[in-house]
Amino acid sequence: MKKSGVWIILPLLMAISIILGVFLGQAIGGQLQTEEGKVFGFKTQDDHKIQRLLSLIRDNYVDTIDTDALTDQAIESLMAGLDPHSAYWPPIDNAAMEEEMDGSFQGIGIQFDVVSDTIVVVAPIPGGPSERMGIRAGDRIVEIENENVAGISIDRDKVVKSLRGKKGTKVKVGILRRGLTKPFEVTLVRDDIPLYTVDASYLITPTTGYIRLSRFAETSHKEVQMALDSLKKTGMSNLIFDLRGNPGGVLDGAVEIADEFLPNRQMIVYTEGRMRRREVYRATQGGSFERGDLAILIDEGSASASEIVAGAIQDHDRGVIIGRRSFGKGLVQEHISLNDASAITLTVARYYTPSGRSIQRSYHEGAEAYYQEAMAHIGILDTLKGSDSLKFKTDNGRSVYGGGGIYPDVYMPMDTSFFSDMLLEVSARGLVFDFGFAFADTYREAMLEEFPNADDFLSGRVGQAGPWITKLQNELKSYLSNNLSSFSGKDWEKSASQIRLRALATVARNVWGDQAWYKVTNQEDPIIRRALQELKAAS
Repeated sequence: MKKSGVWIILPLLMAISIILGVFLGQAIGGQLQTEEGKVFGFKTQDDHKIQRLLSLIRDNYVDTIDTDALTDQAIESLMAGLDPHSAYWPPIDNAAMEEEMDGSFQGIGIQFDVVSDTIVVVAPIPGGPSERMGIRAGDRIVEIENENVAGISIDRDKVVKSLRGKKGTKVKVGILRRGLTKPFEVTLVRDDIPLYTVDASYLITPTTGYIRLSRFAETSHKEVQMALDSLKKTGMSNLIFDLRGNPGGVLDGAVEIADEFLPNRQMIVYTEGRMRRREVYRATQGGSFERGDLAILIDEGSASASEIVAGAIQDHDRGVIIGRRSFGKGLVQEHISLNDASAITLTVARYYTPSGRSIQRSYHEGAEAYYQEAMAHIGILDTLKGSDSLKFKTDNGRSVYGGGGIYPDVYMPMDTSFFSDMLLEVSARGLVFDFGFAFADTYREAMLEEFPNADDFLSGRVGQAGPWITKLQNELKSYLSNNLSSFSGKDWEKSASQIRLRALATVARNVWGDQAWYKVTNQEDPIIRRALQELKAAS
């Protein structure tokens, strides 16, 4: 996972993120099939026309065709004519999506990347087979089952297929470790590997907790609950809950997490559709954080389940919403399995916030315009202009508007003052990631010996860590000047602060783990600073 590749957001990448995050409904497990075992259920004359057309093509077309591929194309065309979030999932994509939503998969338990045609371990997943067998960050996987995989063109999908497998099966890998002249072999027994959705959880001040949630999976509520309990034990009385870039996920996860913040019987969300009766979801007793000041962070990448949580908090005046207008995805999908391990996600209802707002944006001008519009306001002062028909009231009588996502109480446009051609090239080519990995790989042992954890390093940035910061900055500038065709002194002055920050965060992540990324970037994040100000004013 290249965190360096997402720090300057591109609309296309965000659109893909949203598409992958629309699995909001609950799986209903029904199978649609004919007496011939096909993936359609044909009951009307129009349905029969589709089946007849496929049969005619199969039996009479001039060239040999792949009927399975043709059927997939037909289904995709049907789904594309509905709305941007109804979709067809071929078997391989469906399996990957279900893993994401289940919150686990089976494999050897590593985060990896392919650097210079070599599989590099970014970090072993805690508690997984690789960590148990002593595999470390920075190790190179050079062989898989005695087959060389180093120095050849190998893509991530092939790596995943080679290393994942059923629980209990074995895979032998050859590891090349820095400081050793020869690889050594490790036999790993595949196991259940958790996919964590809480990326970071720590005290950002002595009394303010910070939780970053990347998506809503089946395990998310338990993860958030554990994070809340741990933070309260260490002195948390206020909370920043970061949902920026969170594309959503399962409805139950959103409801359960919102329940932790709201008192008994308060409405969280309701759903309603042409063929679905209104269903209301309410908070229950005993939430982990029903008292204490709360700030929810959102942006244009916050969708579906993220908007349920933010909308409920805003409508009940439970906390302050800070950032940029959320994506505006208020359609509920049901996940319907087909008989060949493929599936569709079919929109069956809309969801509404407690005040009655529908957050879904218009999609009638097509999917491309739909996704582009969500990105259009990220660098400007966005004003939500709604008619009286879209005006609603919170519990305390404040005006809020429907029709286009959740508009924050405190609006923070994206700072684009540091954008430059050089910055675009650095981002597009992943150069900060490459540099950060190489720097960490070279100095990991020395940095860990001096600073056992990220907090030690960050607390000493102007003291003991000063020489490391200077070293990083000097080597970074030299690296970019040697690898960038667009390197210029003018662009460097404009973008250097952001590039250095992301390089430092990448090094910290590679040395001390994922949470260190957020501990570094949050120190310079204007939205985090504003959230701390709002929480201080409220207390």
